[in-house]
Amino acid sequence: MAVSQLSPVDAASSDVSGAPALDHDAIIIGAGMSGMYQLHRLRELGLKVRVFEAGSGVGGTWYWNRYPGARFDSESYSYGYSFSPELLAEWDWSEHFAPQPETLRYLNHVADRFDLRRDMRFHSRVTAAHYDEALRGWAVTLEDGSRHTARFLITAIGPLSAPTLPRIPGIESFTGQSCHTARWPHEPVSFAGKRVAVIGTGATGIQTIQEVAKTAATLTIFQRTPNWCAPLHNRPISKDEMATIRAGYPEMFRRCQETFSCFLHTPDPRGTFEVTEAEREAFLEELYASPGFGIWVGNFRDYLVDREANAVVSDFVARKIRQRVKDPAVAEKLIPTNHGFGTRRVPLETRYYEVYNQPNVRLVDLRETPIEAITPAGILTSAGEQAFDMIIYATGFDAITGSFDRIDIRGLDGVQLKESWAGGPQTFLGVMVEGFPNMAMLMGPHTALGNIPRSIEYNVEWVTGLVRHMRDHGLTRADARPEAVAAWTEHVKSIGAGLLSNEVNSWFTGYNSNVDGKQTRIIARYSGSAPDYRAWCDAVAAKGYPELLLD
Repeated sequence: MAVSQLSPVDAASSDVSGAPALDHDAIIIGAGMSGMYQLHRLRELGLKVRVFEAGSGVGGTWYWNRYPGARFDSESYSYGYSFSPELLAEWDWSEHFAPQPETLRYLNHVADRFDLRRDMRFHSRVTAAHYDEALRGWAVTLEDGSRHTARFLITAIGPLSAPTLPRIPGIESFTGQSCHTARWPHEPVSFAGKRVAVIGTGATGIQTIQEVAKTAATLTIFQRTPNWCAPLHNRPISKDEMATIRAGYPEMFRRCQETFSCFLHTPDPRGTFEVTEAEREAFLEELYASPGFGIWVGNFRDYLVDREANAVVSDFVARKIRQRVKDPAVAEKLIPTNHGFGTRRVPLETRYYEVYNQPNVRLVDLRETPIEAITPAGILTSAGEQAFDMIIYATGFDAITGSFDRIDIRGLDGVQLKESWAGGPQTFLGVMVEGFPNMAMLMGPHTALGNIPRSIEYNVEWVTGLVRHMRDHGLTRADARPEAVAAWTEHVKSIGAGLLSNEVNSWFTGYNSNVDGKQTRIIARYSGSAPDYRAWCDAVAAKGYPELLLD
């Protein structure tokens, strides 16, 4: 199809192919880390861009998740943006693993520094996005009923942004304070003198529990599935240390590009049984005493695929739990038996296990004593009713595909994305979906996750490169070829074969017992190395995107 050589900006206000004019060149859903950076890059191309954000400010994950104890478990300096030398030079991190308030201040600083808010609209929840063939673009509808059009639709909605409540009768009947960790109040919340219940012991639950236990009159923890945890080993960063970190930024970011999952840690080249028992024990002790994710992603190279190797590492961590929890019966309840260490996301903690030694803390094992209902006064279990002043739901997210499911996204011929993905997501590079032209996903299914900001920056650069290519060649539509989608989806499945994590019910495998249709495990993420992922994507761009239908 012949098209004029207008830039996308011109196309937004002119008729390129007989189609009505568009409001914007691109609409981005979400003002978190990926939406902010994508806006910055597209503005550099001279595009007219609008970001729609449901919240009242920027930050995404770090805007919504204000629960007590929320913080990085990646090193702060490896988590921030790397694209701007000026930004790197002027921002000081106060801790090796920054708390949520500091991270939100950082992201607001970024928004101010690059004047991002002028192209953002807050309190604007997207309810629908439909591809319009006549427009050769997207029509986006907001919760207020307003309609906005753009050539490109870019989703920056995050893999963990759709919170879920448990399937427990009576949740709305509780008369005390209650909330999900991902919808924490913006005003301060006090636990002093209160009877508090926390339901859930995943990563957010563990961080919350550590803080609530300090001041609550009583804290009752309702645990369905225990998780393997490891010490965070956080500490402050002095001015001198920050100067050293800043001087090492170029080398550090190069290392992040080289490691398997973009963390500062990477798997040890040795196999678990290639060393003596004494050497193995010493290595695991070293990892356990080291800060960050080293014990998870810097462990023996085979422990996530070899059951015997995984059992050795799991036994080591189980012994640590038994050492730290005084009551042997409680310790055993905290040790997972349905999955090995590292096969689910490993929460990092600061004296979490010691909480269970406090007289004001009680653990309820829901496998033995299930919850029957939430009552106006508290929680009813099979053992009876207990009254609470506050209930905190640390019950996680409808991960990876859930944030897409909550928007009515329709492509060619009105096909709904949720229906298209009913049997599991099918994508090209985790960025595009066949039959949904000009839609790009940042951190969507089948992308390399790992250290999220490093993956975000790469995803954004790849999408920006595609948009630039289309502008330079006068193209107005890009769609993934079906054979390319089939090949990539099969590749994602094949590299996931043999991973013990893909045999476990977790958000890694798209499993959620609280969401209809999510009780079957799927391959929801790219589990190969980040360098391999980038190499595949770079090759597509270098060849001129032959896997896409471009016109």
